Amino acid sequence: MTPSAFAPSSPGFAADPYPAYAELRATGRALWFEPSRQWLIPHHADVSALLRDRRLGRTYLHRFTHEEFGRTSPPPGHEPFHTLNDNGLLDLEAPRHPRIRRLVSKAFTPGTVRELQPYVEELAATLVARIVANGGGDLVAELAEPLPVAVIAQMLGIPENDRYLLRPWSADICGMYELNPSEATARKAVTASLEFSAYLRELIAGRRKEPGEDLISGLIAAYEDGERLSEQEMISTCVLLLNAGHEATVNTTGNGWLALFRNPEQLDALRADPAPEKLSTAVEEILRYDTPLHLFERWVLDDIEVGEVRIPRGSEVALLFGSANRDPAVFPDPDRLDLTRADNPHVSLGAGIHYCLGAPLARVELAASFGQLLRQAPALRLVGEPQRKDGFVIRGLASLPVEV
Repeated sequence: MTPSAFAPSSPGFAADPYPAYAELRATGRALWFEPSRQWLIPHHADVSALLRDRRLGRTYLHRFTHEEFGRTSPPPGHEPFHTLNDNGLLDLEAPRHPRIRRLVSKAFTPGTVRELQPYVEELAATLVARIVANGGGDLVAELAEPLPVAVIAQMLGIPENDRYLLRPWSADICGMYELNPSEATARKAVTASLEFSAYLRELIAGRRKEPGEDLISGLIAAYEDGERLSEQEMISTCVLLLNAGHEATVNTTGNGWLALFRNPEQLDALRADPAPEKLSTAVEEILRYDTPLHLFERWVLDDIEVGEVRIPRGSEVALLFGSANRDPAVFPDPDRLDLTRADNPHVSLGAGIHYCLGAPLARVELAASFGQLLRQAPALRLVGEPQRKDGFVIRGLASLPVEV
């Protein structure tokens, strides 16, 4: 039985889903949710284990047709979105996933992140200085969004004059990751998929003729055992890097500052000592406390059992990251924001073969933006009611008004 408090389409639930998660954890380890026809998995141990369990997959098409798996093919009109989405790392399994991840990793190395760090710090300092000069503003629009989008665009080598296109494309594509997206959402995602793909196809063609030092040139050059990335794999990889590479950072920044404003004693302690190691620990706690991604889906490729519940092949499980991160079996006093929490095995960045490739960069961006605000705006305060975005799966703020 699913507790009635679990109502992901309700604005009240999206505003604070954590009481419902506690009910889910108390009710069971695997709970059937009829509206989305998924098994909800609310406990940290189960979420963590299933992220690593190869009997589950982000796709089933490497082993079964839609019909063999008891599913229907997506509507033909949605094909541009699925072509884009289904050729990216996030929705691939072996043998394609490890091949593409190895090739992408050649261009997306720890060295790349280290080289970007001065750019990230400088950009964060500039954006925060602008907020300070204006006496405040919308923290989402003026810092949380422009910072990671600019960083990913810089990595990919997207010209500055074109960067305004990226965020709207990304937002429209990511609408398809919510539960039961509407046909209007699908149409927007299809349009964005077509436009973004055409833009990247032209950009890739230019880089083939004149390679640069950017990530797209690196992806073109990536080579191993006679394998290269196809054009579609490159396009899908670039879109995934943009979508995943900024959505988490944008929403963690907004969610994190709202949590700090609502826990002033924690904010005061961090302001008193924002040393890099303490800031790093604080960022991990902010990721745990109000994760930007609340639900991650997996297909059941072979029968599994969760607790006493048998979940048959062909089912879909919904791994509830937000619930796992508040599980008292793992996190003492889980509903308390504790910026000194050292033992913090949150699942906000995933686990297993689909662990977030951009996690090191996300941490650099978050440390830079939080650090600059703590240093340049030590009296930063909330001055209005935050506006929450629609949706529950990717959960964040549309605006966060502040004064310095």
